[in-house]
Amino acid sequence: MTNILIFGHKNPDTDTICSSIVYNNLKKIQGMDSEAVRLGEINDETKYALEYFNVSLPRLVEEVEEGQDVILVDHNEFQQSANGIEKAVIREVIDHHRIANFETAAPLYYRAEPLGCTATILKKIYEEQNINIDKQMAGLMLSAIISDSLLFKSPTCTLQDKVAAEELAKIADVNAEEYGLAMLKAGASTTDKTAETLISLDAKEFVLGADKLVVAQINTVDANEVADRKEELEAAINAELSSKGLAAYVFVITNILTSDSEVLVLGEKQDKVAQAFGKTLENDFMTLEGVVSRKKQVVPQITEEFSK
Repeated sequence: MTNILIFGHKNPDTDTICSSIVYNNLKKIQGMDSEAVRLGEINDETKYALEYFNVSLPRLVEEVEEGQDVILVDHNEFQQSANGIEKAVIREVIDHHRIANFETAAPLYYRAEPLGCTATILKKIYEEQNINIDKQMAGLMLSAIISDSLLFKSPTCTLQDKVAAEELAKIADVNAEEYGLAMLKAGASTTDKTAETLISLDAKEFVLGADKLVVAQINTVDANEVADRKEELEAAINAELSSKGLAAYVFVITNILTSDSEVLVLGEKQDKVAQAFGKTLENDFMTLEGVVSRKKQVVPQITEEFSK
């Protein structure tokens, strides 16, 4: 059994996969017996990044054994982590999200910064520890920043993220804008995906008081391409509502070209979700202009509403 497993959240996105690989690279350089793994299938955007920089896909792990040493990147909430995480030994956390539903039996190294991407934090760690960033690792970190910031358009994107991306692009020998748009478009195709796949590609579960919700997001260049499949999406979402006992399922369809989102909300507390944005659902949908970030523009508003 590998001494330490490094992984991000379930339904992995580009930051989760790339940050796992990048941090594992640093740990192995330092002599640690570690392995980057993933908790789910990757999306087309992440696949594009890995293939572009010729990096192998991490091994799939669905459950961790009791006593397994782990390092969490890009998440900390247990419901978003590996099955069995409660019995694992969490050695470190590197993250840029809120801290919730998290506790450990022993002290650990925990680094959380209010930046747009975990990879930006990892770049700082490489530099602090005088570890060289090669072309592959630079490319992965750049890909993660572009993904999480929607090519620097997201309100979560900070000056530190932008500066890091500029420096990483030089090391990776790519034009950040050109490469970034190609990568985002690679992940924006939806016509070849089932409704079940669309709602689960980037879905995160949140416990808000007595209620459990899922907030899922997909990026596209044509929101109607997804929204027009409402009947299929509803069937898939209703199955999730029933099987997981959810109060609401929030499916955010973000147009990467216009930076607006169409949001499909289902569940017994769908109206409460809409109230968080001062909206009224029309045919179970609402439009959120200028909303691209789940972390900063969706989850905090819903959390506040459900805390009332």
